[in-house]
Amino acid sequence: MDLFLREAADRIGDDDVLSKIDALMDWRSFSPILERGLGRSGAGPAGYDPLVLFKCLLIGQWHGLSDPKLERALKVRLDFMLFCGLDLHAPVPDETTHCRFRGALVRGGVYDALLAEVCRQIEAHGLKLKEAEAAIIDATLIEAAARPRTHIDAPQDRAEDEAPDDPPDAPEMHFSADPDARWVKKGRKSTLGYKGFARCDEEGFIDKVHTTPANRAESPEFGHMITGARAQRVLADKAYASRKNRDLLRGKHRDGILRKAARGRPLRASEKRFNRLISKRRFRIEQCFGTMKRLFCLHRARYFGRAKTHAQLALAAIGQNLLKAANKITLPPQTPAIA
Repeated sequence: MDLFLREAADRIGDDDVLSKIDALMDWRSFSPILERGLGRSGAGPAGYDPLVLFKCLLIGQWHGLSDPKLERALKVRLDFMLFCGLDLHAPVPDETTHCRFRGALVRGGVYDALLAEVCRQIEAHGLKLKEAEAAIIDATLIEAAARPRTHIDAPQDRAEDEAPDDPPDAPEMHFSADPDARWVKKGRKSTLGYKGFARCDEEGFIDKVHTTPANRAESPEFGHMITGARAQRVLADKAYASRKNRDLLRGKHRDGILRKAARGRPLRASEKRFNRLISKRRFRIEQCFGTMKRLFCLHRARYFGRAKTHAQLALAAIGQNLLKAANKITLPPQTPAIA
């Protein structure tokens, strides 16, 4: 560590969240994933180390910075410079470099692998259970970056008491600068955008994300979201209540999908008790969405297209996980790393 970085670390202190995250992660383990995403080995765009650019990408997404604002912040923010490993004499990546790097990783399709590596390292530190008792699944709306060019009649988002496998009606016409975003109507509000799915454990660590147009029903995505789950039980709300989804769980996971009344068959007292017990445990996924929207700018997509919006969702999940892990540790004074 050169003199500048050492003095910056002393000034920022060991209680800084970015300092904790930097110490917690073995960043070298991300190199093979980044190189695969870039489609080559070696340095990233403009000769920069891909790890430096990856850390810059995290900073930009977590703080809602545009590429020009990120370039400026990396020149003046001591905590950003320290986290990314940029000293006073190091060249700062420009906005074009950030844009090219982010786009290369989207085309390489490696954001899910980056999230998985973060989860693996958090587990290795003992901060996350390897096999949690429950996996919790849900979805949230993400408003599109594009503004609609004209108003259209939006489909109604499926209510929980409707047939789960019936897709919402498609709109008659769709005009938007974002070709992948779709309309959905929830309550009285129409939204153009996407649905972001997430799976978390009972501590609130997200280990899987998925992105679809907003008008896609949630129930058909259940099979994709439980793939790879290691939990004993899968918890989900009534939107996922269908015979097909319960069959997917049989023999693999215990059924934690909320029970739903059918026409002419109200819920039994035992089913109501079951729903109350499951609902008390499902709050974690709502907390995750709240954190990602409030702290990591997931309330609205920053780019056009499903693939880029999915990358934003994955980065928000990474940020949420790292923040939760950082809040569980305390660094000894003057300790550069624990990884």
